[in-house]
Amino acid sequence: MTSSLLIEQFLDAVWVEQGLSENTLSAYSSDLRIFAKWLADRSMLEVTTTDLSAFLASRYKEGIGNRSSARILSSLRRFYGYYIRENRITVDPTGLIEPPHIGRSLPTPLSEHDVELLLNSPEVSNLQGCRDKAMFEMLYATGLRVSELVALKFDQISIRQGVVRIVGKGNKERLVPVGEDAMSCLETYIEQARPALMGQQQSDYLFVTNRADGMTRQAFWYIIKRHATKAGINKEISPHTLRHAFATHLLNHGADLRVVQLLLGHTDLSTTQIYTHIASQRLKELHSKFHPRG
Repeated sequence: MTSSLLIEQFLDAVWVEQGLSENTLSAYSSDLRIFAKWLADRSMLEVTTTDLSAFLASRYKEGIGNRSSARILSSLRRFYGYYIRENRITVDPTGLIEPPHIGRSLPTPLSEHDVELLLNSPEVSNLQGCRDKAMFEMLYATGLRVSELVALKFDQISIRQGVVRIVGKGNKERLVPVGEDAMSCLETYIEQARPALMGQQQSDYLFVTNRADGMTRQAFWYIIKRHATKAGINKEISPHTLRHAFATHLLNHGADLRVVQLLLGHTDLSTTQIYTHIASQRLKELHSKFHPRG
């Protein structure tokens, strides 16, 4: 079986068994195809630990960082773990390879003042601005992943109850409350801007582009960058920045870590704990600035 077919079989299996997101499957596919290309005509099921070490060393020489190397090694572990379970191989060639050390990177914090500047940047008097405002408010109010936001459909929103139903990673469902400000912006968008953007078109997606298509992650990335520049925010910003701000600001105002974990849809509490470091850092800065002996 060719490397291409082996990869396709693996991707089909993990998609069915684990319900992984398209983004995760795409990352696995990209990583595995890079390795298959490096192997040339050799079978992926006949490689040794030495082969994998040589591959990772070649990536290092190409200037690939530890984080990317760790990700591709993780993809290879999943790939060979699957074929071990399928009894296609008896030895996992990744078993003796130590992952490269990577420090846990902290997301760039966005202050509450910066968030207000961003939220107030869109011109709500025009259709696109009304939509952008609603999307920004929803992200900051709920802490959704960008992929979850752009995939939202009408049947996931309850205006009356003020909640949104999210199907996140691994097809795990959670209910997230939506604040009054965000819900008000959303209602205005649904009643006024969206029908005009849609024209005669029909779509189940909540947020649509000027062409009445569903919003994409790439399009929204461009939108948030444009508004950040307009608002004068001189920090590196991405759609994920508002998710970070949501978690950090909740903790700064005394929210319980496990509540934040549930709202973010994190399976492991340790994933959420990264935000406690940001919150603690902010508290230290405030103490140093305002305490008479700081």
